[in-house]
Amino acid sequence: MFITRAKLRAAAAAAATAVALIGLGAGTANAADWPPLREGAYLYSGTHGTGTVSTVDLTDLGTCHALPVPPRSVQIVSGSASVVLYPGAGCTGTHAFATGSLLQDDLPWAALSYRVVPA
Repeated sequence: MFITRAKLRAAAAAAATAVALIGLGAGTANAADWPPLREGAYLYSGTHGTGTVSTVDLTDLGTCHALPVPPRSVQIVSGSASVVLYPGAGCTGTHAFATGSLLQDDLPWAALSYRVVPA
């Protein structure tokens, strides 16, 4: 018995749709690992928004702050401020990490200091 081309195309389309939906589900599960977005800026000692939480004062522009617990991830929701994180104490280091005003991400390294700047 032979299967018609129309039936083969329908089966292929159904398989492609199933793969796409499974992929979308995996992406949603990854986003669910993070705490819900909320106004402000938060630094987490673990990756994916886990561990000890430090709240950033977004109104204190330009001041360099030392971090007692080095963060590995950051979450920020602000219309007016951004956080620049540094790998060295005293806001030093060869590469800084700037968040922008909307971000939820793991840091490439543990930060030792930060500064709030206008977005």
